[in-house]
Amino acid sequence: MAIWNGLPEPHGGILINRLADEQEKAEWLKRSRELPKIFASPVTIANIEMIAIGGYSPLKGFMDREAYQSVVTEMRLTEGLVWSIPIVLPIPESFVGEVKNSKFAAICEKETGEVYAVVKVSDIFRRDRETEAKEVYGTNDISHPGVERIYAEPDWLVGGEVIALRLPQHPPSIRDHYMTPQETRAIFAFYGYKRIVGFQTRNPLHRAHEYIVKCALETVDCLFLHPLVGPTKSDDIPADVRMRCYEVLIEKYFPRDRVVFAVNPSPMWYAGPKEAIFHAIVRKNYGCTHFIIGRDHAGVGNFYDPFAAHRIFDQFNLDELGIVPIFFDDAFYCSKCGNMATTKICPHEQEHRVYFSGTKVRNQLKKGELPPPEITRPEVAQILIEFYRSSEN
Repeated sequence: MAIWNGLPEPHGGILINRLADEQEKAEWLKRSRELPKIFASPVTIANIEMIAIGGYSPLKGFMDREAYQSVVTEMRLTEGLVWSIPIVLPIPESFVGEVKNSKFAAICEKETGEVYAVVKVSDIFRRDRETEAKEVYGTNDISHPGVERIYAEPDWLVGGEVIALRLPQHPPSIRDHYMTPQETRAIFAFYGYKRIVGFQTRNPLHRAHEYIVKCALETVDCLFLHPLVGPTKSDDIPADVRMRCYEVLIEKYFPRDRVVFAVNPSPMWYAGPKEAIFHAIVRKNYGCTHFIIGRDHAGVGNFYDPFAAHRIFDQFNLDELGIVPIFFDDAFYCSKCGNMATTKICPHEQEHRVYFSGTKVRNQLKKGELPPPEITRPEVAQILIEFYRSSEN
């Protein structure tokens, strides 16, 4: 495994930076007045941010036809690097002619019209929605949020390198924990961390999560808690509420000198095993040496086998991934063991095991009831009770 300043090298060997300096920004903003406009969704804006700060290294922009087809069907970029999620720039068919006749196009936020980036147009092509859905998400069922998104987006795509002119203005709860890959790598190097395990989440942490990250932390120098705060499903817990849950948990139950907490601005794809590979690569770019893969990683509903996200790593060797996956079974509280466990270490019968049920816990929280402490820390539960209470008013 190659090393970059004492840490694994970014995917492809170079940490990308596509954010314009102030002079470039002024020049491009002036020039953008004459350029064709592409109005971007929140997902596209989040992707621009991740490209700009190097979270999607080695990508310098949106995928052209060749890269798109290679990623969808082979899980590799055209140069052979492992990559499992297509990063694309959709445009309506009515815009195709204007953009095709220009070397550059301005990418604007849909609601405000603000110019976020300029794309150097290298390709315009029609996406294969059916193949993309089936290969990336394993289904064409539009009840899957990722598939629904594909079919809701325009089916023409623009490929080309991106020059980012600004980044989204995140609310204070996110800004307080915002770090680029360059910054997290600098922190890991400053503290001398050599083995860093990343953890992906889009939910508040319950006791099963806490158990598996602490098990992983036993074997490494640092836990990189990296919750996703980009676009998610409408019924997911809002990012600002989750930030408070993470903060109180770290303050009261973790060794603070061994935890780095930063947000991941990427969208959530809900792509199960394909997204597990993608999440690992992104955390490698942030400087992680290891990455936790739990039960039904990045899954949604019943679309994926609970351990498909473990098995997909068998298709790649560690040298080409550049990050070590750590696999965990479903965790539970065992009344006979008297602590958290998984089937790998607990010998007791099912009736002694208390599993986390999201539906049951949500119902308790909405009623103002504290779930058992074996399921959720009371401090976290209280934050969520207040959230549900305020949502009803």
